[in-house]
Amino acid sequence: MSNVAVVTDSCASIPENLLKSLDIQSVAYYIYRGKEVLLDLVTIQRDEFFQWMSSAKFLPKTASPGPGDYISVYKKLVKEKGVNKIISIHMTSLGSGAYQAAKAAQSIAEEELPEVEIEVIDTRNVSMAHGWMVIEAARSALAGLSLEAIVDQVRNMIPITKMIQTADTLKYLYMGGRIGKATHLVGSLLNIKPLISMNDGTIVPVGQARSRDRAYKKMVDFIKSSIGPNGRIKIAYVHAAAREEIEKIREIVEAQINVVESITSELSPALAVHTGPGTAGICYYPVTPKTDQ
Repeated sequence: MSNVAVVTDSCASIPENLLKSLDIQSVAYYIYRGKEVLLDLVTIQRDEFFQWMSSAKFLPKTASPGPGDYISVYKKLVKEKGVNKIISIHMTSLGSGAYQAAKAAQSIAEEELPEVEIEVIDTRNVSMAHGWMVIEAARSALAGLSLEAIVDQVRNMIPITKMIQTADTLKYLYMGGRIGKATHLVGSLLNIKPLISMNDGTIVPVGQARSRDRAYKKMVDFIKSSIGPNGRIKIAYVHAAAREEIEKIREIVEAQINVVESITSELSPALAVHTGPGTAGICYYPVTPKTDQ
């Protein structure tokens, strides 16, 4: 058992089998659906939520876990697993309060768990771009790396881990106030597929296409431009109730790019609130032989 525990939250959208096999602790976001208070991937699951959302009359509200949610997990790890070092990894602080809540929990822990060292990381990213950092941190923890080495590893991944996605509409991002610098794309015609990414924690537009197939080809061009002609990547194919679209993306990507590891991930309900059903994209980072798992 590792002496370094890895904590994240449900919006990382890490597949359940990896959460279990890598011993990752995931803290649930909150979803407020009218008078209902739902816990992301605890009291509401993907299929049920996407089915409801496809015909929903209103957009639910979401909220990050609070300091109390994080401190209770930190205490549980100390009590049940005997760890004395924790790395807590969270989505961009410009789009969620999770990082700030975890920092507050870290301050509480300094008083209540003085023997425990906690590092809190703002990934400046979302979805499985955030998730990749958690996965690699957990692998390193299980391999026996020190907390300091794992923190350095994650911080080195932050500037090179990328996300690009498309959907039929950006109305969900717009309605949820997460549109960033892509506001001008909201009014695009229905037959225009916007492409968005993230730059230093903020959503940015990176193009548009007249069909999903063309959008997927532009995704490949986006990857090539960031990794170079001989680049090798680890990639997560990410979607919200759009598995068939992900398979189309996979076929195009892996015909042209050296993929050394791939994961398929469906967005958690709390994140899909802001993207909407039908979203499909990729989260990836370049690797060298030394970082292959």
